[in-house]
Amino acid sequence: MEIHNFLLQIAAIILTARVFAEVAAWMGAPPIVGELCAGIVLGPSLLGWIEPNNVINLLAEIGIILLLFEVGLETDIARLVRSGGKAAAVAVAGFVLPFILGFVLSRYLFSLELLPSLFIGGTLTATSIGITVRILSDINRHRSNEGQIVVGAAVLDDLLGIFLLAVLYQLSTEGKVDTVSVGRIVLFVGVFFFAAPVVAKLVAPLIKHFHRRSDIPGMIPILLVAMVLVFASTARFVGAPELLGGFVAGVALSRRFFLPFGAALHMDPDFTKHVHNEMKPIIHLFTPIFFVTVGLSLDLGAVDWSSWFIWMFSLTVTGVAILGKLGGPWVIRESIPARIAIGMAMVPRGEVGLVFAELGRAGKVFSQEVYAGMILVILYTTLASPFWIKSFYRVFGHRLPNNSE
Repeated sequence: MEIHNFLLQIAAIILTARVFAEVAAWMGAPPIVGELCAGIVLGPSLLGWIEPNNVINLLAEIGIILLLFEVGLETDIARLVRSGGKAAAVAVAGFVLPFILGFVLSRYLFSLELLPSLFIGGTLTATSIGITVRILSDINRHRSNEGQIVVGAAVLDDLLGIFLLAVLYQLSTEGKVDTVSVGRIVLFVGVFFFAAPVVAKLVAPLIKHFHRRSDIPGMIPILLVAMVLVFASTARFVGAPELLGGFVAGVALSRRFFLPFGAALHMDPDFTKHVHNEMKPIIHLFTPIFFVTVGLSLDLGAVDWSSWFIWMFSLTVTGVAILGKLGGPWVIRESIPARIAIGMAMVPRGEVGLVFAELGRAGKVFSQEVYAGMILVILYTTLASPFWIKSFYRVFGHRLPNNSE
């Protein structure tokens, strides 16, 4: 490809992603829905102007690594502790139920192979903490009792999801269920996750030192992006997906993370503010490329829309995805409205679900129809959630105490 054509394509991707994200936000939908639609419009599904190539895929890979870095950066582990056993119970139930229901539905109703069925179940376990927190913040419920349970459960959901993602990645590369291999990858992931805060604490003084000594702007994003990429490369080296490293690095660098590095950041609020302010533009530049690339990779024109499978599959799996998350809060003692509110807030799959689906597509685990169906499931749950959560609180919000701090 000529360099000027490639540059025009990148310009088209980031500008179209922004325009569609703005339109989606204006309509009350999550911006990632607009970015996905931008890829569908630019790609083979509609206009056919852009096809994913190695360079675009590489930029998208950097985008998803930084995206999960941001998820980790926004993660409030302390809130999980404050919400206690209720958040843990909701997270585990909301993780196990969708996984089992999705697997059983795919394996026995739609007669899919073992590995695709596992990936479908894994995709349904996801909860987008970013979308969930944004929805609750918009209606000023993020610090309410049920809001704290939701955020705590979503944090634990992310951690469980990363472990499952690493296991499924191992299964997809080996092509079989190997207990020894699964145990090895879980051990690697566990060691890597718990070692990350220690490594981050050792690196923190160096980052702060170079930041204060440098007279040139941009030191923090350079050092932190390099650190994220090193974490990602290390994760890949031990057999886990690159994006796992980004997530762990993000959690380790969270200003609200109560492990040693987070405590060190709390001791220097100015530095903490610099970290967040300087990283945001970098993250917001690259992450839309991932969502657009997902849309570019989806050729809706190649799907037989007259086939009963695509409709039955997507709608049935969506029903299971919603019921699985709504069923989670019923394991705790709360009022019925609170349980419903918690369950609805756990439904959005968003970017975390897309990570599972994209890994399934890239590993050739999903057929084009199954992949398209999973994208539709994620779109259904992500697009509908802001509307039904706001409507629920409009009608039943008076029955829930808003004990915001």
